Amino acid sequence: MARWSAGSPSKLGAVTPPPLAQRIALGLMHPTQVATPFHRPGWVYEEKVDGYRMAAMKTDDGARLISRNGIHHSNRFPALVQELTALSAAPFLLDGEIAIYDQALVSRFEWMRARPKDALATDPVYIVFDLLELGGKDLRGLPLWQRRNMLEALVTGQRAILPVRRLSSNGLKAWDQALHRGYEGIVGKDPESRYVPGRTLKWLKVKVKDYRKEERGFYR
Repeated sequence: MARWSAGSPSKLGAVTPPPLAQRIALGLMHPTQVATPFHRPGWVYEEKVDGYRMAAMKTDDGARLISRNGIHHSNRFPALVQELTALSAAPFLLDGEIAIYDQALVSRFEWMRARPKDALATDPVYIVFDLLELGGKDLRGLPLWQRRNMLEALVTGQRAILPVRRLSSNGLKAWDQALHRGYEGIVGKDPESRYVPGRTLKWLKVKVKDYRKEERGFYR
């Protein structure tokens, strides 16, 4: 008879992620963190969003939100699911982050858990990094710049589904912008990069040391 370990799902009451959600989570592309700001000619530089990493999938059954751990979060963000369902008649798969922004347009991770009662803030918004599939076509083999163009065309005019903000084309100036504006950091990307699962050197991130540690309640 097979024996379960003390940490098995049956002992802990955990639910094994559905195969589809698990496949999507395992297929996400992740930037490699580096210690110091950098500049690589021709690369693009984006705001590092301080929120919940989430894939958004639209099928004939509607839209759903899936975390980087393969867990469904659609019930937690029903308004965003409604916006995603209405975004396109065609099926799609997006990679992005759900965030709440303060009045200075800085994403606030801690407000995803509990927002101060009197704080001026946005509702949760979906900040999209990438477009992986559209209309039944796999776009992962296309260069980033082409996927970005298609992404912008898809979400144009939306208020709660937005492409991630681009910064200066110079990585060191982009870092200065991040510091000045109060961002968590920057993500630099090779515009020719294809979308591949796992950690990559084609995307690099730099984070502000001990970024808002007291307000966030932890360092991440």
